[in-house]
Amino acid sequence: MSVRPARAADAATLESVCLLTGDAGQDATHLYTDPALLAHVYLHPYLVLEPGLAFVAADGDHVGGYVVGALDTADFERRCEAAWWPPLRDRYPLDRWAAQGGADASVVRLIHHPPRADPAVLVDHPSHLHVDLLPGWQGQGLGRRLLETLFDALAAGGSRGVHLVVARRNEPAVGFYRRMGLAELAGDDGSLTLGRRFG
Repeated sequence: MSVRPARAADAATLESVCLLTGDAGQDATHLYTDPALLAHVYLHPYLVLEPGLAFVAADGDHVGGYVVGALDTADFERRCEAAWWPPLRDRYPLDRWAAQGGADASVVRLIHHPPRADPAVLVDHPSHLHVDLLPGWQGQGLGRRLLETLFDALAAGGSRGVHLVVARRNEPAVGFYRRMGLAELAGDDGSLTLGRRFG
């Protein structure tokens, strides 16, 4: 098994990984009527806008996980607002999806009202990431290799540090991130913001 840069041909497989890990690390397929929704928010904008910061865990032709990141979170948010969200807002009208409720409606609300990173977090942790690894691929050091590969790329790009947001109930992921040197920066009842400085 290896970690390599993501390729355009990986996109459909990575979209599947995103959904199969989208419920705090568990399969979210049953939660969504539109299986592409999660990837529209947490995967595809990174593949399009930050392709050099996308890496996959692969075993030959099989891909079982990925990490994606943004070097400058504030700039990434601006670029998403200019080029990524507008066509998705047309595709997913808020009023129509809000009436349906459920997980789809929650993600569509993110498309129309994307959260902004806390400026206080960005002072020392300007980069951010998302990482997903299928359960059958875990426990083999691939998660660590994915993060270390991204950390090296972010540091080489001049980043001072990286952060991520994780659901508190995803205890295995929280424990993994802490072992990777990420410390708590902020949190609420449902989620934690963890970060790691470089250098």
